[in-house]
Amino acid sequence: MKKFLLLPVLFLFLASIFLRPVFAETVEELQKRINDLQSKITELQGQGKTLSSQIAVMDNQINLTELKIASTEQQITDLTLDIDTTTKKIGKLEGSLDNLTRILINRIKATYIIGSASSFQILLGSSDVSDFVERANYLRIAQTHDKRLIYDTVQAKNDYSNQKEIFQDKKKDVEQLKAELESYTAQLQQEKRDKDALLQITRNDEAKYQALLAQALAERKAIVATFSQAVSRLNSGEGDQIGQTGFVAVMGNSGAPVCSSGTHLHFTVLQNGSPIDPAQKLKNISVQWYNSPDGQFSFTGNWDWPISNPIITQGYGMTYWAKLGWYNGNIHDGIDMAGGSTISAPKSGKIIYGSTTCGSSALKYAAIKHDDDPSIITLYLHIQ
Repeated sequence: MKKFLLLPVLFLFLASIFLRPVFAETVEELQKRINDLQSKITELQGQGKTLSSQIAVMDNQINLTELKIASTEQQITDLTLDIDTTTKKIGKLEGSLDNLTRILINRIKATYIIGSASSFQILLGSSDVSDFVERANYLRIAQTHDKRLIYDTVQAKNDYSNQKEIFQDKKKDVEQLKAELESYTAQLQQEKRDKDALLQITRNDEAKYQALLAQALAERKAIVATFSQAVSRLNSGEGDQIGQTGFVAVMGNSGAPVCSSGTHLHFTVLQNGSPIDPAQKLKNISVQWYNSPDGQFSFTGNWDWPISNPIITQGYGMTYWAKLGWYNGNIHDGIDMAGGSTISAPKSGKIIYGSTTCGSSALKYAAIKHDDDPSIITLYLHIQ
């Protein structure tokens, strides 16, 4: 009686093992969900910039990355099964190829022995005409069979080679997918950190978010005007000579309160009028980092720093804030830093001072056209 009671339990256990894959989403189903989420994110990004819409974009982006991870894991699983099947095929083909080769060698030997005898010798060795015909037919059938055997052996060899190529290709695909999986996993962790950073900085307050957004957009507009103004003035020959490490200005908070949230230096390097990454020019020294969701980055140049004891608050490029759309889709075109109050020139050159309108205030700047490379102009913004 107990055996019969155990049968339903055993059935459920086996079903949980063998039926589980049936309910797993296929790669195609996951890809459809990925496409739907990407469309939703694009739609949300087209809406007005609010804290709630930005959080919704981040939540959907996190879900999208999670789906990409699931899709990649499913592809790895499918490929692993394919590799197992291919391995078994290769094993069978190896056995088949060995057998066919061995039989073929024996058949070639036998056919050679029979085929080397002349028709007269076969006739002499035959008991009668019927026996002679049978022996001749046997030779013809054996030769036909050998041809088929040769074809089968060649075909088995080709199949074996093809399966080996498939095996190697699938192994490469698995390694590539594992690398993608690792990248998506790191991306997911970063996206979660980005969301936490936004909530922490804005304190989950819409008014705070809108104030920071307006500030960033105003600063971007004023800085772009500064670039145009500085390049035009310096290229026309304007400016006073200054030596390397000469005094440039005192760090300030010009542009506040509209486009500056605190005392800092926005340091930009222009080459032929376009921004480049200042980290390529500055020496690799010990710096501090503050409130920078992007984390740390390296410096690979030989320039002295414009301030002492620099504290980096934002780097160059498509930074965390740039990705949020705070610069109207543009990159952050310099490095923001705090630290020592005195600003010095990293290179000798012609210097000018000026300002651009920023709301109801003015954003003050200095700009230097370098002597050793006139295509380079460095800008120092938010000075006193």
